[in-house]
Amino acid sequence: MRMMLSVHMPAHTANAALKDGRFGKVLSQAMERMKPESAYFAARDGDRTGYFFFDLAEASDIPSICEPFFVELGAKIELTPAMTPDDVQKGLAKAGVG
Repeated sequence: MRMMLSVHMPAHTANAALKDGRFGKVLSQAMERMKPESAYFAARDGDRTGYFFFDLAEASDIPSICEPFFVELGAKIELTPAMTPDDVQKGLAKAGVG
């Protein structure tokens, strides 16, 4: 299932991780695990935030994706199912709407 992972990292924790090299390591390992179709980075509420869109093959993959962000970067995580326009159209057809 396509998911949107939002990773909200407190500035002070992310700053420390940048200085000691953990930030790049956590990010590159996460990208390798997720193989996202896209990834975006922005500031949210004054903190670093990453948005990743990826295919979640199994629910049991969630810990291996999320735990490094929790443990190494003190991140707050949100996982949200996401749809393409085609997915929306298929879903509406199945629901008998549109």
